[in-house]
Amino acid sequence: MPSDLNADAVGPVDVAVVAFEGNRFNGDVAPALRELQESGTVRILDLSFIHKTGVGSVDVVELADDEVAEAFGEVTDAQFDLLSDEDLRTVADNLPPDSSALVVAWENTWAARLATAVRESSGELLLFERVPRDAVAEAVAALGDE
Repeated sequence: MPSDLNADAVGPVDVAVVAFEGNRFNGDVAPALRELQESGTVRILDLSFIHKTGVGSVDVVELADDEVAEAFGEVTDAQFDLLSDEDLRTVADNLPPDSSALVVAWENTWAARLATAVRESSGELLLFERVPRDAVAEAVAALGDE
C-alpha cells in the first residue's frame, strides 16, 4: 500500500466500465488516464480488461499481463484489488458477444479535501448523480440559440 494512502483522507472513489466493440485494446485510453493521474486529478486504484468472444467465452486481463502492460503499465503502479472476480464476472455477463471492456476504479483526488471536511463535519452525501452527456450537449447548444 502506498505510504500516502490514509482511509480518512481518501477522496470519493468511482468505478467506470467502458465498453468497446471487438476484442482488441489499442491503448489510446492509456495516455488520457496517465495525464489525469500525473496531474493529481485522480489516482487509479484498480484496472482490468474483459474480452468476450462471439461464442460468449470470457477472458479477464489484468494490468500486469503482457497484452496491456506496455500501454497501461505507466498509468499506475498500485493495484488495490477493489474489483473482485465477482464484479468482473458481472460486467462480463452484461457485455454483448464479441466485445470488450475497460473496468477502472479511481479516487477523485481533486475532491479529497472536500470529502474529508464533510466527514469531519458529520456530513453525509445523500445524492450523487452524473448529468448525462447528451443533456449537457443540449444545454450548451441551447446557449447558442439565445
